[in-house]
Amino acid sequence: QGWTPNFIAKVCEEGVSKQLHDDTLLIDGVDAVAMAMNLARKEGIFSGISGGATVAAAVEVCKRAPPGSNVLAMIPDTAERYMSTVLFEGIDPDMSPEERDIFESTPFAT
Repeated sequence: QGWTPNFIAKVCEEGVSKQLHDDTLLIDGVDAVAMAMNLARKEGIFSGISGGATVAAAVEVCKRAPPGSNVLAMIPDTAERYMSTVLFEGIDPDMSPEERDIFESTPFAT
């Protein structure tokens, strides 16, 4: 899936060893999946589990940041590699009648 519990990528490890960071936030896998799903449902952002973890960490940073702060979260992937994972287990692959009606009302349906 691209992430492993307690895994730190080499570029991050180097930054940590040089003390270039202010804080380290650990995001539980369940919270990462929930955020990835929320990003898709509420924002139309199709990200993977690590993208969900990134945004969940950014939300926590925002809660602590002084008013007027700017926070940037770069989502490192998309979700197409996760179709067979827990990220999409509750999503029916077939369109509902309502979804079919919406699809057929677009130029892509023809």
